[in-house]
Amino acid sequence: MDRVQMLLVGLPILLFFSDLVHLFTPPPPKPPHHHHHHHPPHHHHPPHHPPHHPPHHEPPHKPALQNPSDAAFTTHDHQFEGAGYGTTVELKFCASCSYRGTAVTMKKMLETSFPGIHVILENYPPALPKRLLSKAVPIVQMGVIAVITAGDQIFPRIGMAPPAWYFSLRANRFGAIASTWLFGNFVQSFLQSSGAFEVYCNGELVFSKLMEQRFPSEFELRELIGKRLPDSQFGKNLGQVWS
Repeated sequence: MDRVQMLLVGLPILLFFSDLVHLFTPPPPKPPHHHHHHHPPHHHHPPHHPPHHPPHHEPPHKPALQNPSDAAFTTHDHQFEGAGYGTTVELKFCASCSYRGTAVTMKKMLETSFPGIHVILENYPPALPKRLLSKAVPIVQMGVIAVITAGDQIFPRIGMAPPAWYFSLRANRFGAIASTWLFGNFVQSFLQSSGAFEVYCNGELVFSKLMEQRFPSEFELRELIGKRLPDSQFGKNLGQVWS
């Protein structure tokens, strides 16, 4: 076997062991966040006495409103400030389905619409049988590659004559190894995907992509969360504000 053949055989095996390490290695713990509060130094200034002016009586001046609805929105802004405090929203999505971008967009929208809200992004794993099968795929891949590369030594050791399909694979070993690797990765990706985008507000399911078979719109999700804010005027007057 020349160097090119050894390289073509060794590269998939090296990638396989790399996938095994990433698959079974637990994620590193998150570093603790330390909040440092810097207090500016206090400077003592001598007391300043403003000049004495004789009293001058003027009628109070009231700023004119350019739009009659400005007063209503100003009142709403003071009432809705910090409307999201005490509310936790969980966005559980399929990480292997490339849904993270949508989840991040929804998280920023909710944090902007409801100041103080706590939005958590989590992976929604597939069912247990699919997770177990996905872990077995790399083992099957390794076994098929080992048979293709060293079947003439494996079969005699277990007391079997090499079957006919082995010679077919052996005749095109590099194509068979590449096909096994690509097909195994496709199957593993399918087994690890859940297709979920589930939204929970304070532990209550408010939207499920698995049931609706679609993603929520930003306005729809904002309305669903706004109605569930505890003791908030935002949820009570949501229709009036956004109309």
